[in-house]
Amino acid sequence: MRHLVTSLFVAVSLLFGAQAQAAGPPGDTSTTRPAVRVGVLKFGTVSWELDTIKSHGLDAGEGIDLRIVDLASNQATQVALQGGAVDMIVTDWLWVSRQRAAGADFTLAPYSTAAGSIMVPANSPINSIADLKGRRIGVAGGPLDKSWLLLRALSIQKNGFDPDKDSEKVFAAPPLLNEQVANGGVDAALNYWNFAARLKAAGLRQVVTVDEIEKELGIETSVPIIGYVFHDAWADANGLALNAFLRASQKAKAIMRDSDDEWRRLAPLTKAEDDATLLALRDGYRAGIPTSWGDAERRDAERVYEILAKLGGRELVGDSPQLSPGTFWAGIRF
Repeated sequence: MRHLVTSLFVAVSLLFGAQAQAAGPPGDTSTTRPAVRVGVLKFGTVSWELDTIKSHGLDAGEGIDLRIVDLASNQATQVALQGGAVDMIVTDWLWVSRQRAAGADFTLAPYSTAAGSIMVPANSPINSIADLKGRRIGVAGGPLDKSWLLLRALSIQKNGFDPDKDSEKVFAAPPLLNEQVANGGVDAALNYWNFAARLKAAGLRQVVTVDEIEKELGIETSVPIIGYVFHDAWADANGLALNAFLRASQKAKAIMRDSDDEWRRLAPLTKAEDDATLLALRDGYRAGIPTSWGDAERRDAERVYEILAKLGGRELVGDSPQLSPGTFWAGIRF
């Protein structure tokens, strides 16, 4: 009971705190424009794009006021969206599909195709997925991590072994995983793209990317991993503001794709320790900018879902063995 009360107190505190932060300072003239409240990890990679929107006045140019609501964790962003403290967050479409299967009306517009990669020390004998058999593999997240499941699927299909059974796996937080592979605590690390970029800048070697793994599994397009997630009902009631925000997002991506000066401005926010790290983060972000989103990408997302559901089972996808209808917002194509 005490656990439940504590959890409820934390959730309520989170929602009221986020609402207070989103309200803006007294006398803020931006309140004359429709507000779009986006919940984000303060030092996460999404904050770079949102900062670019605000710094260049792209939201004002589209007739809206972007309100950035800093939150402490991915779970906190989901709680904030569910509780109405924010209008939008960035998360993956597996979560959206599972929520829709349970009766929620969340939907997603693509944000990024950037995924992780397998990194090893420069002098490592590991040169392919086949070389991972019997090795000590560090994995960011847990046993249901999407990249880990895709790696397992390809290894089973093409190399005849399951890393979950035939290799030693170590699940760890991304920063700790970087330390482990750099110091020899693990033979290889499957980490998120921004942490893999830091390893690359430090001289470690990339064995394979998750995008390459998907291609080997027959996925022909680059499927967005995560996207801007919001309620269908909110989109219906705020269609003009939503489309204005998505246009501002595309303009910010174009600036970050084309301007090296923008990355120098963003350097403090990225917490890059040196120029090499900043360049690696820049290149990784640019590689993840979606270039197309249509029927082919949606079909491939369904195929990825089927692969993940087969290995992740009910614990990953809940009551939906197939991607839930409406997971992807119908109002965007490019």
